[in-house]
Amino acid sequence: MVVSLFSARNAFFISLCLFAALYRPVLSKPAKFADDFRITWSDTHITQIDGGRAIQLKLDPSSGCGFASKKQYLFGRVSMKIKLIPGDSAGTVAAFYMNSDTDSVRDELDFEFLGNRSGQPYTVQTNVFAHGKGDREQRVNLWFDPSRDFHEYAISWNHLRIVFYVDNVPIRVYKNNEARKVPYPRFQPMGVYSTLWEADDWATRGGIEKINWSEAPFYAYYKDFDIEGCSVPGPAGCPANPKNWWEGSAYHQLTPVEARSYRWVRVNYMIYDYCTDKSRFPVPPPECSAGI
Repeated sequence: MVVSLFSARNAFFISLCLFAALYRPVLSKPAKFADDFRITWSDTHITQIDGGRAIQLKLDPSSGCGFASKKQYLFGRVSMKIKLIPGDSAGTVAAFYMNSDTDSVRDELDFEFLGNRSGQPYTVQTNVFAHGKGDREQRVNLWFDPSRDFHEYAISWNHLRIVFYVDNVPIRVYKNNEARKVPYPRFQPMGVYSTLWEADDWATRGGIEKINWSEAPFYAYYKDFDIEGCSVPGPAGCPANPKNWWEGSAYHQLTPVEARSYRWVRVNYMIYDYCTDKSRFPVPPPECSAGI
């Protein structure tokens, strides 16, 4: 499948995206990289550009690289704009995620961008870990070429739900189903992380397509870093405060426009959902019937 940016269905969908973006409030000004983040892995492979407002990540045979937020957060919204590796990116993974860094009982919310051969669509994999329980993967082929320009990827997290957004379009909703005895990440603060690394044992077509090191070095670019949430350590009452904007009624469920675009993406571009994988889950996990 090769994604066409000029098909009628994409034109219709882009109009929905623009409508959603117009009605999303501007809540803060994105920060410079050094304001909120630090390099955690291979500082020789991360370069600050545009006065620190953007960074370049490099992957070559010697190393990948990574960075993390200076603080942890409990609820809120995090986002950044990313321009992914162009051309033959098979076997590479660029990840943007939140992690509690608590080993076997970790909470984690993942975006993983899985490289592919030239001309094939990029796949984004999302996953949710709660209290150490993961295996909740979903995969969507992006409906645009994410290497041609910057696109915004965001995670919105409150007491009721987690939403993964691409350019303000929700591609995944994970509800709080503790009433059904499904773990939900609401006790542990999480840091914000990103890495660029080789994963050709699984990333592209289950590991069939290997990384082509003759194309190296591989570059990805990041900018418009934005974190809004309750920092930990910080005011003790912040995470439970119902007046935090991300806990407001507008963020309890998708808007009608969001719900329409969400269904459109999942009908047209979803290629894997753990909820329908009977080889792994003969009986679908209880959260799979929760809807949006």
